[in-house]
Amino acid sequence: MAQELRRTVAQESGPLEETVVKVFRCAKVVKGGRRFSFSAMVAVGDRSGTVGVGYGKAKEVPMAVDKAIKDAKKSLKKISLQGQTIPHQITGRFGATKIALVPASPGTGVIAGSGARAVLELAGVHDVLTKVYGSTTTKNVVKATMDGLLRLRNSEAIAELRGVEIEAVKRW
Repeated sequence: MAQELRRTVAQESGPLEETVVKVFRCAKVVKGGRRFSFSAMVAVGDRSGTVGVGYGKAKEVPMAVDKAIKDAKKSLKKISLQGQTIPHQITGRFGATKIALVPASPGTGVIAGSGARAVLELAGVHDVLTKVYGSTTTKNVVKATMDGLLRLRNSEAIAELRGVEIEAVKRW
C-alpha cells in the first residue's frame, strides 16, 4: 500500500528532471598520498513551478550525486510564476552573495551564470535577467537564487494576505 501511494504522488507531481550544478573535489593529505572525497550540488525540478536543491558528499562522484538528488527531492518547493517569467524584481541573499532577479520580456531567455541558470530553468522560468553581487561561490549563488524564488509573490497572494479584492485591470 505504501509503495502504491509513493507511485501516485510521483506521477501527480509530473516528471522531475535533475541537473548536476557542480561537483566539488576535496583532498586530504595522508602518509600514503592524497585521499579525495567528492561533493555534488544538484537541482531538481519539473519546469512548471516546482524546484529543489540538494547537496551530497561521498568518496565517489556517482554516490555523491545520488545523495544530492535524494536531498533535492526532499526539499522541493513551489515557486510563484507569472507566465514564463517572475512576477516582480527581487533580491535573493545567502551568506556574502546577493543575486538580483529581474523579470524580462518574452524571448529574452535566461540571462544568468551556470548555478543560477540551472535552478531557474528547472523552476520553469524562461525569461529573466540576473546579476550576482558579492561572493560568486556556486553553492552560495544557488542558495541565494532559491531564497529569491521562494520570496516571490503574485498579486493574488498579496491581495489575499491583505484581505483586499483585486479589480479587473484593462490591458490595452
